[in-house]
Amino acid sequence: MSTGTEAPTAAPSITPVVVRLKLSLLRNGLRQSGGRRAAFITSAVVALLFAALQLLGLVLLRGHAHIASMAVIGVAVLALGWAVMPLFFPSGDETLDPTRLVMLPLRPRPLVNALLAASLVGIGPLFTVLLLVGCVISVAHGAVAFAVAVLALALALLVCVALARTVAAANIRLLTSRKGRDLAVLSGLVVAIGIQVVNFGMQRLGSAGLGRLDPVADVLRWVPPASAVGAVDSASRGSYGVAVAQLALTAAVLAALLAVWGRSLDRLMTSPDSSTLQAVDAPVRKRTREGGGLARLLPSGRTGTVMERSMRYIWRDPKTKAAWATSLAIGLIVPVFNALQGTGTPYFACFAAGMLGIQMYNQFGQDTSAFWMVALTISSPRDAYVELRGRALALLAITLPYATLVTVLTTGLLGEWSRLPEVLGLSFALLGAMLATGAWTSARFPYSIPQEGFKNVAPGQAGLAWISIFGGMVAAALLCSPVIALTIWSNVSATGGSWSRLLLPVGAAYGAGLTLLGLRLAAPRTAARLPEILTAVSKG
Repeated sequence: MSTGTEAPTAAPSITPVVVRLKLSLLRNGLRQSGGRRAAFITSAVVALLFAALQLLGLVLLRGHAHIASMAVIGVAVLALGWAVMPLFFPSGDETLDPTRLVMLPLRPRPLVNALLAASLVGIGPLFTVLLLVGCVISVAHGAVAFAVAVLALALALLVCVALARTVAAANIRLLTSRKGRDLAVLSGLVVAIGIQVVNFGMQRLGSAGLGRLDPVADVLRWVPPASAVGAVDSASRGSYGVAVAQLALTAAVLAALLAVWGRSLDRLMTSPDSSTLQAVDAPVRKRTREGGGLARLLPSGRTGTVMERSMRYIWRDPKTKAAWATSLAIGLIVPVFNALQGTGTPYFACFAAGMLGIQMYNQFGQDTSAFWMVALTISSPRDAYVELRGRALALLAITLPYATLVTVLTTGLLGEWSRLPEVLGLSFALLGAMLATGAWTSARFPYSIPQEGFKNVAPGQAGLAWISIFGGMVAAALLCSPVIALTIWSNVSATGGSWSRLLLPVGAAYGAGLTLLGLRLAAPRTAARLPEILTAVSKG
């Protein structure tokens, strides 16, 4: 009989289990539908093909004078993408949410190791590996540099993955809330803005040369994970001490990320979700709607109520918020970026008025099935007119100052202040025309906006959406033709230049008149078609 105590057996590793779980999630997700399977395969092929082309390009540029700067900046941008993707696509990877494992008896350190290993499974890590291979090969020269490159590649990949996990764990409460869904809806806006920024940067580099990247790269080569590629470049130059310091810096940041990630997991696993608890001793706060905040600045009566409701839609409804944010951003980016490149014209500022004017189209679609409450308050064309007027005023409260700001900014960047009055007048006329046609098409061609998913039109109503938006835009352009003709005449006529300043009041008055006329014409049709509008907007 043995009297000694047996040594406790080590707990089995959970890493293989979590990796198999990640593979099972991927496999089961592809089994849900043929469309999802086709989308996954297509996106994977496109992503890997792009990465392979980037790898080939970096290898072919090996030996270029500025290839090190390109590689360092490329890795920094790659890491930035890993950091922000969880904020906009939180549902893209089910293992990003550690709270799903909260009921299991897991400790933070083994869970960190398991989730880190699971993070290396997928198209994203493979895409990252291909780009990192191209970056390190492009700057590696000599046996020592290639040896450093192997370690640098592993460290850079782990830093990218750990960065994404740390950001996701620190913001998981936000990502699973309504605000998190808002961020996901706004992801398309971020992509659109990013494409414009990249396009602008490439054009600037094409004219100034890649040497403009060197000062930025000199800073980023000490910022992990770009410092790992900087270490390979330093080893190629014979600066072995600098290479060791850059690798050590990358490893230190990796250790810090893992420590922060572990603390976040510990807090998520052990602390209650405050959003589901109600403090016993906390005083009950009463929210008064009347006489405070925005309501004090709005008109009294139904007009102010409609304006406040419309502004709350803009602030709270994810689809409406995304549409407004996209219009505001693109309406500013197109004229300003063209002005910065020296290829624009002040008239590009009218793009802002056009993008914002689109928000007047399908006004009742954003109400969805709740439009029945609005319909109950409309018993005459006068009620419909006040309803439409309140919605138009809410839109004008944002679009009018914003369109003016974009016009002034674009004109100032181009230095053509003499054209400011006529451009403002044309913008105001276009905005008024779009408000008029938007009110009419909202009553004549309403359609539903689905609350779930990324589609903005309910199935079977795409034709209504095309007629409403594009037909209204063409009609708005035709309604603006008198002001456009006056603008052309003031620029080509020998005596028209002295009248160009009058285009501002003329355009403003013309736009206001078109808006009032459009509201007057749309009100009777709205009052007469309430059942049809409710049926159309309730399909989503």
